[in-house]
Amino acid sequence: MAKIKSSMKRKRAIGNFLTYVLLTIIVIIWLFPFVGLVLGSFRSYISEYGGIVGYIIPKKFSLDNYRFVLGGETNYLRWYLNTIIIATCVSVLQTIIVLCVSYALSRMRFYGRTALMKFWLVLGMFPGFLTMICLYFLLKQLGLTQAGAIPGLILVSVASSGMGYYVCKGYFDTIPKALDEAARIDGASRARVFFTMTLPMSKPIIIYTMLVAFMAPWNDYVFASYIAFGHDKSYNVAVSMYRWMNTGDYQGYYTRFCAGAVLVAIPVTLLFMFLQKYYVEGVTGGAVKG
Repeated sequence: MAKIKSSMKRKRAIGNFLTYVLLTIIVIIWLFPFVGLVLGSFRSYISEYGGIVGYIIPKKFSLDNYRFVLGGETNYLRWYLNTIIIATCVSVLQTIIVLCVSYALSRMRFYGRTALMKFWLVLGMFPGFLTMICLYFLLKQLGLTQAGAIPGLILVSVASSGMGYYVCKGYFDTIPKALDEAARIDGASRARVFFTMTLPMSKPIIIYTMLVAFMAPWNDYVFASYIAFGHDKSYNVAVSMYRWMNTGDYQGYYTRFCAGAVLVAIPVTLLFMFLQKYYVEGVTGGAVKG
């Protein structure tokens, strides 16, 4: 019996060791591009090669790239501010709309409710690229392209946000309806129940919805470049940095691109570090009955 237990412990230890080795290799492969990006941002010249030190690790660390990016030689700060404005507005407005739509679909019963949810589900399966030309001409007629690209991008991102009700509705379904019924018996209106009872208990899904809504415009390149085409002051960071690499000197702008990319990654990284707990709770809670 003792030999059997010892054999099982040995097999378990070997299995755990191999698992840790595999996970360590995966982490190294996954983190290598990010480490290279950060190290590249501190490189003075892209031509500094020679072994591991010089090719991956800069021979001389420098802040010249960050001084260039944050200085007055480019419009990077303007592009960064544009991205923050778009992402923040979309995050707030989209979260409000998604919460209202999800609560209505979760708590209210009305004619056509099931058909509406199925229609949105099917409609969401079509790629957004199909509407790009139509949306461009529509926004152009309204003056929301190029110089007006920022409000145009906000409008497009917020307009269809109600279709993303799936996870949020699933989370609301986990909240007992008996609480709503008790409050309604006491004379509370639907709005009062929603704002004073449901929302305080829905912090994880609210944070999850805001993070997802924030990430989409923060990383948007295709539609942003399409709408702001040719107007430098309306670019977001993704579009402007691509044009650095595409139209500028590749050798000179590569390290500056790395510095700009590091600055772009900082807000998102901090958000996920501090809000990861609520993000996971929102995903798992919304997937129960979603």
